[in-house]
Amino acid sequence: MKFNISFPETGQQKCIDIDDERKVRLFFDRRMGQEIDGEALGEEFKGYIFRIAGGNDKQGFSMKQGVLENKRVRLLLSAGHSNYRPRKKGERKRKSVRGCIVGHDIAVLHLVVSKKGPGELPGITDNPIPRRLGPKRASRIRKLFALDKGVDRKAVKAEERDDVRKYVVKREIKREGKKPYFKAPKIQRLITAERLRRKTKEKAQKKERWQRAKEAAKKYNVLLNNVLHERHVAEAQAHAQKTEEKKA
Repeated sequence: MKFNISFPETGQQKCIDIDDERKVRLFFDRRMGQEIDGEALGEEFKGYIFRIAGGNDKQGFSMKQGVLENKRVRLLLSAGHSNYRPRKKGERKRKSVRGCIVGHDIAVLHLVVSKKGPGELPGITDNPIPRRLGPKRASRIRKLFALDKGVDRKAVKAEERDDVRKYVVKREIKREGKKPYFKAPKIQRLITAERLRRKTKEKAQKKERWQRAKEAAKKYNVLLNNVLHERHVAEAQAHAQKTEEKKA
């Protein structure tokens, strides 16, 4: 069985092949999300704790969390389910997936290091890979640089608040024969003064439309009541006239 071991802190991963049946047997009947002592794989993994993140069988069908089987099953999947990408809106499809329990026919098992041991693992924990891109969402940029969100607007003036746009992580693009330039992501969920003005204007317009509709409905109800009253009076007069004619 192959084990794909990854370490999120360094961004590295490595695939190792273990043929020893005694070591592999310890992973059987374990579920996705469960943790296991790394010493089961060998002495070099002593002190490490691995979490089972998934796997594939020999035909390439991946494991799905929540399916309590150690074999392959066919499920009706739709948008929002894992192991399925709909091609049309509202599309559903019956697909084969593996259960979340590790069986003997798993070819590759994905493990994530949840606790690091005393020793370094070459190719997994020894060489951290820096992140190529920085955060894009405004709240995550503030969290990364510990910026002031400016919640208390009375205590902190607008010019004294931290501007998120100045802290976007840029990367330099160098091309042969061309002048280097920088690329920066478009900040998502950014609340600017222009956005606040636009929102205030939309809110005022909505309130104005509501008041106009309320006044129009009030005028319509008054007019309707007058028309109904006049009709009722006319019908009453016609009825009284007919009654008098019959008596005469």
